[in-house]
Amino acid sequence: MTYYGPKQMADSLRTVRKNTIIIAEEIGEEHYGFRATPDTRSIAQLLIHIAMSPQIAEHIHAIERRTTMEGFDFAPFFVRLQDEEQNARPKAVIISLLRTEGDRFAAWLDSVSDDFLGEKVTMPAGMNSKTRFEMILGVKEHEMHHRGQLMLIERLIGQVPHLTREMNAWIETMMAAQRPA
Repeated sequence: MTYYGPKQMADSLRTVRKNTIIIAEEIGEEHYGFRATPDTRSIAQLLIHIAMSPQIAEHIHAIERRTTMEGFDFAPFFVRLQDEEQNARPKAVIISLLRTEGDRFAAWLDSVSDDFLGEKVTMPAGMNSKTRFEMILGVKEHEMHHRGQLMLIERLIGQVPHLTREMNAWIETMMAAQRPA
């Protein structure tokens, strides 16, 4: 019995991306050049990185359908991703990119089978093999890692993240229900 298959994975990725887009929308464009430190990505670069990164997994699993990572050349992907991050874009274009790339990747995930997700992919020597499920789940984990960075950056620029506001409102509602009338 499978509890978490392609549909659940696609839905989960859509939820993660929806929350990333809300953050991107709530941060003013005047802050898109902000860097937490000089050697980190700007907000705009981080959002572009988030938008484009799933293309690596898509190439490995959808286009090449690799069964081994032995000999896979990551360098061209990293160079292209870094070039994309350096390409200045207006806020609206970045949000559109987040939306379209997220929708495209999730739609592809909707089309795969449980058997496909269960296929083993051999890693280079010294590393354990992984299933496609584990590798593709890494796309969501990667975005959540960077979304955590964005939420901290929101605090640095004086904003309270939407998920924090929602949680605080929920807690306040629960506490109010417990108070004597």
